Amino acid sequence: MSTDTLARQSAAAHELHALDADSQSHSAHGPWWLAALTALGIVFGDIGTSPLYALQVALKATGDAVPTPEDVLGIVSLVFWALTLIVAFKYVAIVLRADNEGEGGILALLSLVIAKGDVKRRLPILVLLGVAGAALLYGDGVITPAISVLSALEGIKVIAPALEPWVIPLTLVILVGLFLIQRRGTAEIGRLFGPIMCVWFGAISVFGIISIIHAPGILLALDPRQAYNFLADDPAVSFAVFGAVFLALTGGEALYADMGHVGATAIRRAWYGLVMPSLLLCYFGQGALMLEHPEAVDNPFYKMVPGWALAPMIVLAAMATVIASQALISGVFSLTRQAIQMRLSPRMPVVPTSIHAYGQIYIALVNWLLMIATLIVVVLFKSSDALASAYGIAVSGTMLITTILLYRVMRDKWHWPPFAAWPLIMVFAAIDATFFAANATKLTEGGWLPLAIGGGVCFIMLSWRLGNIEVQKRLSEDSMPFADFMAQVDNMLVARLPGCGIFVTRMSERASPMILHHIEHNRVLHEHVILLTVLPTRRPRVPVAERLEIQELGHGFHRVSVRIGFMQRADIPAALRACHKLGLDFCRDTLHYYVGHESLVRRTKDSALSGPVWEAFNFMHRMSMRAADYFHLPQKQVIEVGFRLEI
Repeated sequence: MSTDTLARQSAAAHELHALDADSQSHSAHGPWWLAALTALGIVFGDIGTSPLYALQVALKATGDAVPTPEDVLGIVSLVFWALTLIVAFKYVAIVLRADNEGEGGILALLSLVIAKGDVKRRLPILVLLGVAGAALLYGDGVITPAISVLSALEGIKVIAPALEPWVIPLTLVILVGLFLIQRRGTAEIGRLFGPIMCVWFGAISVFGIISIIHAPGILLALDPRQAYNFLADDPAVSFAVFGAVFLALTGGEALYADMGHVGATAIRRAWYGLVMPSLLLCYFGQGALMLEHPEAVDNPFYKMVPGWALAPMIVLAAMATVIASQALISGVFSLTRQAIQMRLSPRMPVVPTSIHAYGQIYIALVNWLLMIATLIVVVLFKSSDALASAYGIAVSGTMLITTILLYRVMRDKWHWPPFAAWPLIMVFAAIDATFFAANATKLTEGGWLPLAIGGGVCFIMLSWRLGNIEVQKRLSEDSMPFADFMAQVDNMLVARLPGCGIFVTRMSERASPMILHHIEHNRVLHEHVILLTVLPTRRPRVPVAERLEIQELGHGFHRVSVRIGFMQRADIPAALRACHKLGLDFCRDTLHYYVGHESLVRRTKDSALSGPVWEAFNFMHRMSMRAADYFHLPQKQVIEVGFRLEI
């Protein structure tokens, strides 16, 4: 290979890195303890603040004004075994292995599952499950900031009951401030998150140990028979309590969703080394307090804290819950970016807020909708107890869907034999289904909220997907076989102008209606024509060597295919600079970009889209970010070719 060729490939690779602005930051660098510390700040905020309300809600679910020692031991035992089986074993030990080239989360898992196999047979149900799971996480994204900040500030009532009226206003102020700073990103203060959460976990461990020393009988809860006896004693009550116990697990799905931020190894080290021991000490400490002072059931977490440490602990809890909320809001941004790239959501402006952390992005529309919904939820529900009824159903539904998709990964990707996969999946599915059913009983008490939010998001995603499928069908019908087009192109033109024209088209195998419409009306083309197609893949990132495919078609035409992953940005000018380095010398000239703009009209008869789906899709299509902006095209070099499309 010549030196010139090597230089060209090196220069092209440099340009291609612009297609993935965050490619340099995918992996956590530095010593292992730094990655684990980072994981504390990014990944564990949600599950780490669950002790603020989980045991309190579970104890109240018994219906007794003062819980009995048997109730306390049984519930703490349930929390211990739920954390061990679902989070420590299912998620940390097994699900984190199901990474899509380092990425996690329900949509990444969906992409991993449908990457192989009989797409026609399996795609619809799997897409429906994946979309439903992703939609439920949006409901979680609304409720988590509300319940987390509320539960932290409710400690004010323990210090001074007269200040209770200030809990709601202070919660609203903190939440508004949290959403207002999103556009700045968390890159500057991100390094502080890990140490703060480290202090948080250390504090709840110490207070838990002190409480356990005073009532060591709580250690009997390690015996699974305590949980079994509690469940068997009164099935109706235990079913209600089971749904409340789930609140201790609500951040489990986030461990998987945030895997791409720091990697599975850092998450495992942080979980087994600090987070799980701290959570268990805190829950056992609260249980020990209840054995000695059952009247503390109204707020066992703060009443476990010594009086001298109460005010600092409320401040620390508020900081921890803000971090938990920040992590989930960032997760919703990342989920939305994945949905856009997978064509499950209309295009929106995605603003990177850090050059070092790929998960730090800002999507304005999502941010303001989340803020409005979260503030409404706080005003409507007014307390963490009331919000707890709405909280579990969204996450338990997502966990159940993750289990179902995990089975396909075990069989298709890991090649586990059925006798190994089935028993494990059946155990996980039975527990997840029980949690979901227990939370479903709270439907009228607030459980309808995340389902309503999830249902709306699911409808939007499916409407966008169905509408895009129909648009693609119509474009294909109105296009021309490329061989026929090439045979006729010279006769269709009056002149070939100097320069290079770039036609950005969805059609990778046929002559698109856009170029046919342009030729029909203008009868001219540039001397050099590039038919450029951006091909989203089911991978998080496409390596530089596989990113570009260039094909010479004759008559001055070239086809360029740009493959991108669902965590990469589509930057067409950067791709064309790489094409110039790879030998398309005319790409250095002034480029003229042609972008199609379809004006959609619904067919009066035999439309494949129902009325509501059509209205939703058409509205989103009109409000969607323009293709020229999404592909980062220079505005003064863009020509939009409009044409009518009936679907």
